[in-house]
Amino acid sequence: MSRSGALLAAVWLAIGAGCAGKTGDQSGTGGAAGAGTGAAGGGASGNTGAGGGTSGSAGTGASGGGVAGATGSGGAAAGAGGSTGGGGGASGAAGQGGSAGTAAGGSGGSAIGGSGGSASGGAAGIAVPAGYKLVWSDEFDVDGRPSTANWRYETGFVRNEELQWYQSDNATVSGGLLIIEARREQKANPNYQAGSSDWKKNRQYAQYTSSSLLTSGLHSWQYGRFEMRGRIDTDPGMWPAWWTLGNSGQWPSNGEIDIMEFYQGKVLANVACGTATAYTAKWDSVSKAISSFNDPMWSSKFHVWRMDWDDTKIDLYLDDALMNTSNLSDMLNADGTSPFKQPAYMILNLAIGGQNGGDPSNTTFPARYEIDYVRVFQKM
Repeated sequence: MSRSGALLAAVWLAIGAGCAGKTGDQSGTGGAAGAGTGAAGGGASGNTGAGGGTSGSAGTGASGGGVAGATGSGGAAAGAGGSTGGGGGASGAAGQGGSAGTAAGGSGGSAIGGSGGSASGGAAGIAVPAGYKLVWSDEFDVDGRPSTANWRYETGFVRNEELQWYQSDNATVSGGLLIIEARREQKANPNYQAGSSDWKKNRQYAQYTSSSLLTSGLHSWQYGRFEMRGRIDTDPGMWPAWWTLGNSGQWPSNGEIDIMEFYQGKVLANVACGTATAYTAKWDSVSKAISSFNDPMWSSKFHVWRMDWDDTKIDLYLDDALMNTSNLSDMLNADGTSPFKQPAYMILNLAIGGQNGGDPSNTTFPARYEIDYVRVFQKM
């Protein structure tokens, strides 16, 4: 989804731990708090995800790096999906010095959203891929507001002529999940100007609210394995996403990666770079209708989205199935530079309507985008 602006963790260093392009308006505001997007040809990008299960009570023993080293000592973790197979919390050996523990997934679910069994891993029960180390994660284990060390917020009308007013009030952490809630509620637009041709100013009220969270200005990463486990609302008008933007450059020449995005019945995996025309992207996009999964309960379950990114290519996965591969040599800006050889920050948001989201008028609100965890691993 065409998104722009440099916007916005507890950093865990754990030993052994582990669109078609969316069109919109470029806000033109620079800096870490800049919102906005540029007009882009072709479909939308984005990403979403959510997760369920919480692990058992913590054991004792600190791991290296100051991370609590024990997983639940015999405590079972209930998968948020329950009988729908939503998957439970991850488990495994604790970090160095910690005690081991296991956590059973919900029916049909397991650690890290797999099917059956449990996972072994590093500190706090995080399963670390072979050859990688965990460099950052948010497990959303502390109820209340999302961590200000990890997340900032977009505010107001931002891009793609979407219907929602973004605000921090719609994001909360509860029961081991980050919950982004879309609501049908009226919100006065403080930037309203009668007769304005600017869509951000000619609406006196927003009829919906939601949240968009970013790590911009707080955390960014160059290369690695990015994972998010979540559950998305696929009702009409919902446009959830999990995506990244490069720290430097004007959109889309700063590079956009839509690890997960959903709208109008399909999930998308997209990569975008710049062209010779400002605010117009070149897209490498793949979409898949959720009906093709032949699972009527797909939308009620948690799924895992993943990006493997190095200096040659970007691989985007859904539940370990490869969705899209983009070779960096094929995704160069008009000046020949690669926007994907620089650090990038991530964004989690739930948009409503707009240029690609569809019509939400008959959808029941509130709608929820639930995220179990977000993790970044890098090679040893």
